[in-house]
Amino acid sequence: MSDIREIVMDTETTGLDPSEGHRIVEIGALELMNHVPTGRTYHQYINPRRSMPAEAFAVHGISDDDLADKPFFEDVAQAFVDFVAGGTLVIHNAAFDIRFLNAELARTGHEALRLEEAVDTLQIARRRFPGAQNTLDGLCRRFGIDNGRRVKHGALLDSEILADVYLELCGGRQSRLTMEVEEANDGTTPAARYRAPARPGPRPALLTDDERARHAAFVAEMGEAALWSGAD
Repeated sequence: MSDIREIVMDTETTGLDPSEGHRIVEIGALELMNHVPTGRTYHQYINPRRSMPAEAFAVHGISDDDLADKPFFEDVAQAFVDFVAGGTLVIHNAAFDIRFLNAELARTGHEALRLEEAVDTLQIARRRFPGAQNTLDGLCRRFGIDNGRRVKHGALLDSEILADVYLELCGGRQSRLTMEVEEANDGTTPAARYRAPARPGPRPALLTDDERARHAAFVAEMGEAALWSGAD
């Protein structure tokens, strides 16, 4: 079975819509290999070349002063692309983040990310818990995940919390510890290919002579019509 590489990620922005001139100001991502964190992360603050609206600052607490000396997206785009290459993106409300990322990638001439290839944990949660509060904080409460450090939104911290939520949505942290069935080259599993060998002869009876005699006496008491009497 080949390894499964996934990139759990989040972004922070200056607003809600890149078509209105809003930009990414922070990207956080971490790598999972077969649903296990590897310790590899990507974290970058980005100068958006514009001022931070008060509404956005209230959400993530990132100010203009915080970003004044940070690189522009074009300075870090390749490092980001290299980090996510070959992995499946795992994002909460993937359409939002990918729309912003693709707007930034288009400015630098990089290939767009494919939304249909991403795993959207918000959509998974809505299918599993219809009508429930499926925000990241709401899912933390549902699964008993400690998010006490999440005073404000932060891309890397939110990615770390989302990784825990994602593993719970996949069946819990023990899901990879169950007995796994590997698939053969012919598309079958070991269970499907297994055939019990034929016995070389009848299995010997385990009854003692005394048990045989008592059974015969019991059947005899039932008369000639008894099913076990051997009568036609």
